[in-house]
Amino acid sequence: MALLNILRYPDARLHKAATPVTVFDDGLKRLVRDMAETMYGAPGIGLAATQVDVHKQVIVIDASERRDSLVVLVNPEIVEATGISDIEEGCLSVPGIYELVERAERVKVRAYDQNGNALTLEAQGLLAVCIQHEMDHLQGKVFVEYLSQLKQQRIRARLAKQLRKSA
Repeated sequence: MALLNILRYPDARLHKAATPVTVFDDGLKRLVRDMAETMYGAPGIGLAATQVDVHKQVIVIDASERRDSLVVLVNPEIVEATGISDIEEGCLSVPGIYELVERAERVKVRAYDQNGNALTLEAQGLLAVCIQHEMDHLQGKVFVEYLSQLKQQRIRARLAKQLRKSA
């Protein structure tokens, strides 16, 4: 297993849309393992393949308290969404930034696991928000893009300052 490099906003590669997975092989299983290790090590609760510069529709999530409930969604599709969430979001690609984004409180998702088995998942609360957040990454969208232009400018300036300090 290997830790993967997480792209940082506003990297243009974060805006590239992911393509559906058509081959469920050992390479996909290795990608899922590496993404999970990267997410846990970051530490985070979700990671989309787009964030590690792999533009395939693959998401890993673990929103559990004990960090022992990995969810793998390949080619995910939301088939039902209800309610409105009030959960503040953060992102491994936008470190240190937390904002409220309007999302559905509950979702029903159809997807595949890393072995190609079809699955349906019903989620609510944090898990539902995380699924929607990661699915946005697969479409080339970062959560801060839901915010006002002024907030986006401030976030870019803050991230640039963080980068200068760490260099």
